Amino acid sequence: MAVPAQLHSIIFSFILLLLSLFDTSLSQPQTPSPAPAPPPPSDSCNGIFLLYNYTGGHAIPPTDPTNQAYRFESTLTVLNNGRHELKSWRAFVGFQHQELLVSASNAVLADGSSFPAEVGNGTVLAGFPISDLKSAVETAGDRAQMEVRVGLVGTQFGVGAPDVPMPLNISLVNDGYSCLNATNQGNNVMHVCCIQDDINSDSNNGVNDEFLARQEGDLVIMYDVIRAYSDNYWAQVSISIHNPLGRLDKWQLSFDWMREEFIYAMRGAYPYVVDTTDCIFGRQGQHYKEMDFSQVLSCERRPTIVDLPPTRANDSILGRIPFCCRNGTILPPLMDPSKSISSFNMQVYKMPPDLNRTELVPPQNWKIKGTMNPEYECGSPIRVTPSQFPDPSGLPSATASIASWQVVCNITQSKQAVPRCCVSYSAFFNDSAIPCNTCACGCNSNPSQTCSATEPALLLRPDALLIPFENRTAEALSWADIKRRSVPNPLPCGDNCGVSINWHLLSDHKDGWTARITLFNWDDSSFEDWFAAVQLDKAVPGFEEVYTFNGSKLLGSNDTLFMQGRPGLNYLLAETDGAKPKKDPRVPGTQQSVISFKKKSTPGIEVATGDGFPTKVLFNGEECALPTRLPSKAPMVSGRSSVFGFLTLALLLLMQ
Repeated sequence: MAVPAQLHSIIFSFILLLLSLFDTSLSQPQTPSPAPAPPPPSDSCNGIFLLYNYTGGHAIPPTDPTNQAYRFESTLTVLNNGRHELKSWRAFVGFQHQELLVSASNAVLADGSSFPAEVGNGTVLAGFPISDLKSAVETAGDRAQMEVRVGLVGTQFGVGAPDVPMPLNISLVNDGYSCLNATNQGNNVMHVCCIQDDINSDSNNGVNDEFLARQEGDLVIMYDVIRAYSDNYWAQVSISIHNPLGRLDKWQLSFDWMREEFIYAMRGAYPYVVDTTDCIFGRQGQHYKEMDFSQVLSCERRPTIVDLPPTRANDSILGRIPFCCRNGTILPPLMDPSKSISSFNMQVYKMPPDLNRTELVPPQNWKIKGTMNPEYECGSPIRVTPSQFPDPSGLPSATASIASWQVVCNITQSKQAVPRCCVSYSAFFNDSAIPCNTCACGCNSNPSQTCSATEPALLLRPDALLIPFENRTAEALSWADIKRRSVPNPLPCGDNCGVSINWHLLSDHKDGWTARITLFNWDDSSFEDWFAAVQLDKAVPGFEEVYTFNGSKLLGSNDTLFMQGRPGLNYLLAETDGAKPKKDPRVPGTQQSVISFKKKSTPGIEVATGDGFPTKVLFNGEECALPTRLPSKAPMVSGRSSVFGFLTLALLLLMQ
């Protein structure tokens, strides 16, 4: 069929138009395709990858132009890109802006503190409830099992928009890992890669290892589940001292329940406060409707547990637990290994969704303290191999716990810690004793006009050390007048210490020298099984004998002497009334001994000018405040008065 000429013309024009468009497209420059996005920094890390991301914040009341408070929100991500599982992850965040951390999802503070907590000098976070991060090898790259994200909310001071309150650095603190320098990405992201030190070591090859190795520390707490049921379990809690100078008196143990648990019953210890209010008015009361909560011991989220007195040791309901019921005293093992551990059992009820005998979650944020003892900082619980206990029937076998966690605590000395004991110095060549420092054990932050918290303590005649501070004023003023020393107005405040120790340099001759140590108890309570430790940097190799106490060189140390009372003299008695209470001052409890040294093993020792005085003194593990000066060898006004003072002090002590 013939095509009309008009249609030919239309087709031809359309073909020309297409050709022109094609030619134009060829002549136009081509827009390059966008470059592919760089891979995330985590891809280049073959270890543990940490990322800190500041996500926002704003000013909060009150308004303070000099130190404004701001809310901050951020996220810490921990990702296991390594070959092996990371157990009980712990990460350091170097906060530096007076931060107060209010909450952290999926983590707790590794030092046992509860929220809110001051973290302005940095803090370590520990995983909870996700404490272990599996590797990509184990999970076929399942990031849900390899990664944890911790949401952080808190308050910081002084850094407002557009500035960003970033930490100084971040790092993984698990043993066996080394971190590279942290890298900043923009102004709100910081990341770092941490590599396992030796991936071929035996300790790291166990990809299928279920538990971490048990760790050493100054004090160790074991949380052993010994019986388990669907809605409750029995746990045995053991506290043991491992440091030769560690100790606890009247211990108080506290922790946080994280899953609404509560304590139904206990043996070997007791809550400091018996309170079931939170259960009755909370979810526990709704779930356990038929339970008689008058029988429950504690529903506090953070209970405090105390030891029982010895009179309860054989109580059929509360006692009959090995190593219980000693009034909270735990001694260092070198004094008595059988008294270096304390133990108790408790029945713990659980809440949904944990109603399964295998759902066992230990409490977190452990703290333990004593009366006059060192401070302990406790880490997070780590899962360890089940503990084994002797068979209760006496059979030659062992019974394993169902699950065990270990909490390691170490002695720490915080800057804010105030000593509870102090030391005074005196010497045969000076008739004045240097008393404990002013406010050695703390003073009122706003002392009254009757005393000064900054003036140095007035020198005393040695026998005045036996007089309570509140009765020393006349003696101190009289001695200052005899010595023609000026007296400040107002006079210095007292030391406010419950225990003081006098170190007196008794003699110094060619072949040896002697010192006398005197312990004073100004408290209302006696100290049973007391001990003292004296560090002498150069003198201990020449140690010869302690005459009244049991004394020896501290095992493993070449500069410390360890002393304790002999049987029958192991009590440092409390302060008592004088012979005539209405007239005489109160009298401290005292213990005293002479210590002798030879010079043959310490050539060149300068006893009188410093080497004969302690550089550290501990009483029951508590470090005592030392004087800031030493007795000088200046001429004495009266040798007779000096001899009288020292003889009086010795005789008064012998008469007690």
